[in-house]
Amino acid sequence: MKMQLGVNIDHIATLRQARGGNTPSPLEAAAVCLNLGAEYIVVHLRKDRRHIQENDLRLLTKNFRKNIHLEMSATQELTDLAVKYKPASVCIVPEYPGELTTSGGLKLDKTHLPVIQRTIKRLKQENIKVSLFVDTNANDIRTAKRIGADIVELCTKNYSEAKTEKQRQAFLEELSICSILGRELDLVVHSGHGLDYENVCDVASLSGMQCLNIGFSIMARAMFVGLPQAILEMRQKIS
Repeated sequence: MKMQLGVNIDHIATLRQARGGNTPSPLEAAAVCLNLGAEYIVVHLRKDRRHIQENDLRLLTKNFRKNIHLEMSATQELTDLAVKYKPASVCIVPEYPGELTTSGGLKLDKTHLPVIQRTIKRLKQENIKVSLFVDTNANDIRTAKRIGADIVELCTKNYSEAKTEKQRQAFLEELSICSILGRELDLVVHSGHGLDYENVCDVASLSGMQCLNIGFSIMARAMFVGLPQAILEMRQKIS
């Protein structure tokens, strides 16, 4: 099966927000990514609206609904917006004030599960596929299946930030085990966080892995070679 690519375009909006105008356009960036072989456009509508705005979600779903993968925390406000605009899929992620980016998987414990379950139920009532962003923990993957997730996205933070080759290989083994478990449970398996042109190949080769969601490294590369070339280079890496 061809490895799928989800391109996170949040940083296009970050650059736009720096001046408060209309450029660069996330909608235009999405068109470029999809034309060059990305299967999904990933956007994170954060509570603080630091980059992607509601109007971006409106335009993206209007033009590319079947390709839009929305990241959001499990709040009533954001769930209402997801139901309003109906992206193809929603990935529920943890979100904390002041964080630079999502820093780990959801806490699937008795404190957090009720609101996550309510969010999953409402989204699925609207025929929106639901993903949960989880750590490489077998119990969390089994819980994701039990509470109705369609997709699990494995957090690759530990792998991408490993300080030694021994650590990197250990975290890659965790990803491998969890990827296989996810597929055995009939979940679609994604992964993401810190994947780049240097470390992505080993993750792309894992059995059971189906989609890689990558943003920052592609946008950083695009600064020097252009977005189309950056997309093509990543496609070559993961193929």
